[in-house]
Amino acid sequence: MNLHQFRFVYEATRRNLNLTETAKALHTSQPGISKAILELEEELGVDIFVRHGKRLKRITEPGQHVLKSIDVILRELGNLKRIGDEYALQDAGTLSIATTHTQARYVLPEPVAALRKKFPKVSISLHQGTPEQVAQMVLDETADMGLATESLSDFADLVTLPCYEWQHVAVMPAGHPLAQVPRLTLEHLAAEPLISYHPSFTGRKRIDSAFTQRGLTTNVVLEAIDADVIKTYTRLGLGIGLVAEMAVKDDPTMSTPGSELVWRPVGHLFGPNMARLAFKRGAYLRQFVMTFAELISDRLTRALILQAIGTPSNSQTGIDYSL
Repeated sequence: MNLHQFRFVYEATRRNLNLTETAKALHTSQPGISKAILELEEELGVDIFVRHGKRLKRITEPGQHVLKSIDVILRELGNLKRIGDEYALQDAGTLSIATTHTQARYVLPEPVAALRKKFPKVSISLHQGTPEQVAQMVLDETADMGLATESLSDFADLVTLPCYEWQHVAVMPAGHPLAQVPRLTLEHLAAEPLISYHPSFTGRKRIDSAFTQRGLTTNVVLEAIDADVIKTYTRLGLGIGLVAEMAVKDDPTMSTPGSELVWRPVGHLFGPNMARLAFKRGAYLRQFVMTFAELISDRLTRALILQAIGTPSNSQTGIDYSL
């Protein structure tokens, strides 16, 4: 058996047992993949897949166990490469971060700048997507870490750690009647056209749930994944914007006298949200990855992260994480 066979089996499961798509992803031929998988099954003495003709239909029970072992082997192979990079490149490399637009736009700039100051030879690669896409990029090792509010804790092979708590705010034109209300209610907001995030982003499910529990119907006239877009349409008078607080607190256009828009806290209506940082379980993390996690949140320490993801301690690896 060999690594090529393991990769073929692993990728076939990722591609819903579609060997045509597997061959495209691995830049090889479909017959070659079929032959390699058959040879692995013959050597193991068990069928990994149930077939219908030449098509793979489902994974067998022994195949499930084989896949778990293959996943460990390929993960450790990736860890070996990262360990090599750690020592060969020292403080150089690329930090790949999967995250949502809100995190990339409002939360990460300062930690990224601070990391570049500490590790000037490290380049940053930001991958933006939905929370589900963020999780998948970490699982696929496209990204070293993922940062989002929703969905990350739904994946068993991800370790997620709390970073920081945040709340929603209501954004409105300065002359809007609600701008004079000291404490907004759900009834106030339900009576207005609303502009908010797409349901899969930035705590939107909490917003919907709060109105539903109160038996209120909302009029959401526009949905977006970008708080700047929400603020733009709010400025045009389309409705009240509901956005994450980090999208307004450092916005100079909303913090000076005579600003077109003002914001009011509504955390008491929708509750707190927790942004979480995700790593692939058992992954080897380079020094600058650990440092960046600490820069994002003072809740996170190297010891805590290592313990959570199941990485061996410093004494076992011989690697000094104290830098």
